[in-house]
Amino acid sequence: MDVRMFAVVAFALLAALAVSSCAAGARSKPPASRKPPAGRTVTMKGKPLALAGAALEAGDRMPDVTLVSNDLAPVALASLKGKVLVLSSVPSLDTSVCAIETRRFNQEAAALGDGVRIVTVSMDLPFAQKRWCGAEGIDRVLTLSDHRDAAFGRAFGVLLADLRLLARCVWVVDREGVVRYVQLVPEIASEPDYAAVLAAAKKLL
Repeated sequence: MDVRMFAVVAFALLAALAVSSCAAGARSKPPASRKPPAGRTVTMKGKPLALAGAALEAGDRMPDVTLVSNDLAPVALASLKGKVLVLSSVPSLDTSVCAIETRRFNQEAAALGDGVRIVTVSMDLPFAQKRWCGAEGIDRVLTLSDHRDAAFGRAFGVLLADLRLLARCVWVVDREGVVRYVQLVPEIASEPDYAAVLAAAKKLL
């Protein structure tokens, strides 16, 4: 065998070994596992969704963020101090569970009296909130929008960043602006525990 033929054969053998090694490596590599997002999560019909921002706990001061009212006026949460505040976040008023929840709090507001203010926050546009409240006869719940910069969602730790929606959560805040009760609903498609929320609010009256 001359030198040129030897070189050709050697090159072919090396190429075959390289292909075989790559194929073996590909076979030995374990399949990527589908893990839920790291950190704090809730679920939407069983699918885990990551929450952005740090969780508020009882004893924390309510963050002072500015939201948008139905008539496009800015509303600072600090301006709502002086009454017990039942503050709820919902994904969208145009969904069935959020509508049920907001109607329920509107009904309960009368029994709680003037010492309690109920506020619902969503990413819905102010125009959509106004339309929905008018159609549903909501007159005892103040609806505010976080659509501009999601400042509420981040500050309260309930922003679903991938969807740019808010998770379902309820906070009860005392007259001085201190959070006294938190209920993060683990499954977005579920309603909150109304009895626990109302009991927490009544304790502060």
